[in-house]
Amino acid sequence: MKKGILGKKVGMTQVFTENGELVPVTVVDVTPNVVLQVKNNETDGYEAIQLGFDEKREVLSNKPEQGHAKKANTTPKRFVREISDVDLEEYKVGDEVKADIFQTGDSVDVTGVTKGHGYQGNVHKDNQSRGPETHGSRYHRRPGSLGVIINRVVKGMKLPGRMGNKTVTIQNLEIVKADVENNVLLIKGNVPGANKTLVTIRTSVHNSRK
Repeated sequence: MKKGILGKKVGMTQVFTENGELVPVTVVDVTPNVVLQVKNNETDGYEAIQLGFDEKREVLSNKPEQGHAKKANTTPKRFVREISDVDLEEYKVGDEVKADIFQTGDSVDVTGVTKGHGYQGNVHKDNQSRGPETHGSRYHRRPGSLGVIINRVVKGMKLPGRMGNKTVTIQNLEIVKADVENNVLLIKGNVPGANKTLVTIRTSVHNSRK
């Protein structure tokens, strides 16, 4: 069975292990999540729990959100996600999920939205090479020929466009420390997104560390 929690990326720092090794870690704020709903096969057709994180002012929420949160005796939440393949017997509506759901050494998958880089050309976006810059070639940073042979642009061709701002999952990251007192998780390496990005942390699909 899997476990999961929602959080907010705070930033990066570094810690020393017991054997003196310096490890870069990402700090994720995991203020206790609230179980807003427990879904089962009988009522919903599948099994999952719905977690809520980060309180939202009531004036910013609508009546359905307020009523849904009231069933769990909590306030409307800004970030709501479902965690599937869990042991439903361990959860009840209104329960809190805290940092201690994970232990040091656990392997997790972290999902978040990457940094946006705006509209970019091929050289920067797709790491393509520049053309010759002499003898009046006029081909320096252009995408090149698009559809001369078959009279159309081939589907999937790398062209200028928006870079970043995509939902990405980084797998098999290691939990270095679960700090219950400060409600933070220290995760080895980097996770998607800028600081204050909302992320979902789940038990690793591959469980490479077990």
